[in-house]
Amino acid sequence: MKHIIINVGRQVGAGGQEIGRMLAQDFEAKFYDRELLNLAAKESGFSEKFFKQNDEKKGFLRGLLNMQSPHLSGGNLYGSNFSQESLFKFQSDAIQKAATEGSCVFLGRCADYVLRDFDNVVNIFITASMDFRVGIVSKVKQLDAEQARKLIEHVEARRAQYYNYYTGKKWGAAESYDFCIDASILGLEATEKLIAEYIRQRFGI
Repeated sequence: MKHIIINVGRQVGAGGQEIGRMLAQDFEAKFYDRELLNLAAKESGFSEKFFKQNDEKKGFLRGLLNMQSPHLSGGNLYGSNFSQESLFKFQSDAIQKAATEGSCVFLGRCADYVLRDFDNVVNIFITASMDFRVGIVSKVKQLDAEQARKLIEHVEARRAQYYNYYTGKKWGAAESYDFCIDASILGLEATEKLIAEYIRQRFGI
């Protein structure tokens, strides 16, 4: 099958991960979500736990220069050359490396920006109604509706700040992506099928 790269941005609770995994299966592609954190950790010398703690957070290195060695897999801080952008670069390098090796579906983490110069790339954004998302998050996290709504707002504010900061684009804005769709209208499976058909038409698969 043709080498393609699918980048999936998503609102919290909109089903982006599920749709991403279905797309990966449809196009015989590798799916990368938190798997990227492991790849970045291996490349950087940092522990995967540290990447997880700081996943999709802007400015997460402000206190890093004073941190203790348990966050490092080998106690190496790359001398004094460590900068605010270093973890983002490690993750970006891992994304680019994976993208050169075969078809991939990347979930979030500014992959659309990181891979902007690659061929056969499509950038998708999954949205859904707030009621739909509250229902999903309430069920998964075992929260009441108000708690779920607050969690959604908190995570999305952090995610938008991270994306906007590193890409210079606006997270969730239609002009930042190739294809945006509300998954709460058709449901996750039908939404995935519609996205897959768009990708097939676009790349002549």
